[in-house]
Amino acid sequence: MVVADLHVHTTRSDGSLEFDDVPAAARAAGLDAVAVTDHDRVNPHLDGPVTTHDGVEVVHGIELRVEADRQRLDLLGYGVDPTDALVAECDRIQRNRRERGARIIECVEDRLGVALPVEPRAGLGRPHIARAIAEVSDYSYQGAFEHLVGSDCPCFVAREVPDFERGVALLTEACGLVGLAHPCRYDDPESALDHCAHLDAVEVDYPYGFAADLALVEDAVEHYDLVPTGGSDAHDETLGVAGLDAAAWHRVRDEIV
Repeated sequence: MVVADLHVHTTRSDGSLEFDDVPAAARAAGLDAVAVTDHDRVNPHLDGPVTTHDGVEVVHGIELRVEADRQRLDLLGYGVDPTDALVAECDRIQRNRRERGARIIECVEDRLGVALPVEPRAGLGRPHIARAIAEVSDYSYQGAFEHLVGSDCPCFVAREVPDFERGVALLTEACGLVGLAHPCRYDDPESALDHCAHLDAVEVDYPYGFAADLALVEDAVEHYDLVPTGGSDAHDETLGVAGLDAAAWHRVRDEIV
């Protein structure tokens, strides 16, 4: 039984849930705990690594994209106590997000001859732009990714992200637990999991939507003595699709408090 969803996004990045609505969404899913893990941002509503809001334990988390050897990886930091260095890096990333967002928006508007109902801002991601495209064109949300803003598409602009070593150092200093997110989503899962040699945890339970080779992940857990984490990667209001049972959640909690 899932009691903790440790991968949840809010409107502070590319989710649709306001932070104040997270506890109600968690209770509706029968959860005791959630981790708010917005992209490249710490959360000003959370003043401790784990705090209680409306009867739900909320972990202050972050999802940070980094450049590894041959691919970009997403790291999950749990139990954030923000350091000056992490805040400064997040601010730099958000400036780049605004600049990159402006370039993507301009490209899409020129290509389609439309005005998109979205503005460059901190926290802006391609999902926001894809939703805006779907509002004013014949492209669906998915179609916008497949034909306009996805990787290798005409309006794609890459973000500037820290390298793996710097990302791990920043999160290790600020967080109680640092892990690899959704390892089977990468082009080369084996290479991604090799980086767990430098991490504390790995996301084991995740709603891939395809037949992921979870044996690779289980082998990494054993080989590197990792703490298993799990979450739904929720970008909407439905939480608890994946996550941890009570025993696994208590192990994570013990690591971050």
